[in-house]
Amino acid sequence: MSRFAEVLGRLVSTIESRKGGEVSTSYTAKLLTDPSLAAKKLGEEAVEAVIAATQGDKDALAGESADLIYHWLVVLAAAGVSLDEVAAKLEAREGTSGLAEKASRKP
Repeated sequence: MSRFAEVLGRLVSTIESRKGGEVSTSYTAKLLTDPSLAAKKLGEEAVEAVIAATQGDKDALAGESADLIYHWLVVLAAAGVSLDEVAAKLEAREGTSGLAEKASRKP
């Protein structure tokens, strides 16, 4: 297993363990109880990652990407969407041109 997969697995477990946790002591628990806030934070982190990427700042991009992935995982957990469900969508798209896949989506 890659280092990334190991870290990701631990992070998913930590997020799951925060469900129903005390919102006054856990940022993750707070986000899990407010999916709208979690989604807003995901968007903010995405923008910050884009800025770091366009500035060519590799260290900032790595940091913002970590923030982005964390918030993405929290949004998935809050919505009850598993990584297996995301993986199934990715597998269904394997071997398909990105342009063809986008064209096949319903408007």
